[in-house]
Amino acid sequence: MKPSLIRLVKPRRPEHATSAILPPIPLYRAILRAHVRKLPKDLRYLGDSYVKKEFKDHKKIDNPLHIIGFLTEWQEYLKQIDDSKYLQNKLSKQDLEKMSDEQIGQLYELMEATKKIGEQQV
Repeated sequence: MKPSLIRLVKPRRPEHATSAILPPIPLYRAILRAHVRKLPKDLRYLGDSYVKKEFKDHKKIDNPLHIIGFLTEWQEYLKQIDDSKYLQNKLSKQDLEKMSDEQIGQLYELMEATKKIGEQQV
């Protein structure tokens, strides 16, 4: 049997090993379950409340690009939690430059909240 022409043609772009994006509700549940399994109690409370707020705030988004970006980033977060990589990660300068002023403000509020939790434990 001769190989078909389709099998002989190389793909134009390299294929990336990416997983499919989870739908919002299963992703939300998976994140909360990962928090129960992987995070300490104090961080779990902070993480759960932040996840719930973010998903609630983005519930009525209509722009498909925003939806895909939102779900992709949260799925990446889920992978980091599952692999326990959240302890070593630092925000890169490129990621910080991509953020809007509102996102930087949210990041600052998150930093202040985590400092308060750390002070309460001492």
